[in-house]
Amino acid sequence: MRIFLASARLEDIHWAWENGLVDGVLTSDAELRHAALDGDGEARLRDLTKATTLPVCTTVRAIRADDIYTDARDLARLSDRLIVQIPFFEEALSTIRRLSAEGVRVAATFVFTAAQALLAAKAGALGVHVPIDTLDGQGLDGVPVLAEISSVFDLHGIECDVVAIRPHNSASFTACAMNGADVVAVTTDVLRGLLVHPLTDRALDGFLADLGSRPRVPVAP
Repeated sequence: MRIFLASARLEDIHWAWENGLVDGVLTSDAELRHAALDGDGEARLRDLTKATTLPVCTTVRAIRADDIYTDARDLARLSDRLIVQIPFFEEALSTIRRLSAEGVRVAATFVFTAAQALLAAKAGALGVHVPIDTLDGQGLDGVPVLAEISSVFDLHGIECDVVAIRPHNSASFTACAMNGADVVAVTTDVLRGLLVHPLTDRALDGFLADLGSRPRVPVAP
């Protein structure tokens, strides 16, 4: 399973990449503009693609089919490591298919059911992005959706990544990993939270106490 960092902050991405914690970056136009000092989201996206060798997922900035196509082509020209995220709805299907046929790496976002995931994969998406945060926020459990999509893809030999978007804590992250997610995209706060446990401080205190009780070895003259 791979981990993507859901962030447009260069310092967060460098930290996660240099520590070997992530396999890619996931961001959006709004996050890019917010992270850029001058609000130039496209410039920040170029910076992200140059900062590491990781794949970078970003969203189109349109909802009409022709505009989606034009924007996706423009984004794809920025780097061959870009994956263009396109919202999954009827008008976008032909665009997903066309872009995929032209070699643009496309992922379908806002996938909420196994049926939608199957159709997105048939249209040419290389990944289906399931918004765990949105489903959980509506009182729905996103994990069974992941399991259903994974089962359908495995049953029919479909080569398409199942991507869990923004689980909100360690338990949700683990559930996604155990239920078929090929990729889990987490925020920096959640990723840092995965590194610790309530018993971590107690264990470190005990470790330091053990070190302090060790007899000192005399240094030879």
